[in-house]
Amino acid sequence: MPLSTTHPDDYDLLVLPGGTVNADKLRIDDSARQLARSLTAAGIPIAAICHGPWLLIDAAVVTGKTLTSYPSLRTDLLNAGASWLDAPVVHDDQQGWTLITSRTPADLPDFIAAITDHMTAQP
Repeated sequence: MPLSTTHPDDYDLLVLPGGTVNADKLRIDDSARQLARSLTAAGIPIAAICHGPWLLIDAAVVTGKTLTSYPSLRTDLLNAGASWLDAPVVHDDQQGWTLITSRTPADLPDFIAAITDHMTAQP
């Protein structure tokens, strides 16, 4: 299904992939940016690992959020108004939507556990 035809009601959670190529393609896609804005406005959780937060920067939804990422995104996130932590997982529930982030593939067990914990805690 093309991103342009999706609706926030279609999602329980969005997982943004890492890697520079995947994340770079998503961040320049108008439909992906609009989807990120729509999901955050609807309070749908987003989980992002590695370079995944690039999309959130370009969608202008990280201001006031606390997150982690691949270390090279630190300055980009700070410049976009986010707070950055060097931790395996950061879970931010501020501003009406949940953001779960991790740094690298080495953090995958913690990242998956945080997503699972969040989703199983939902009513």
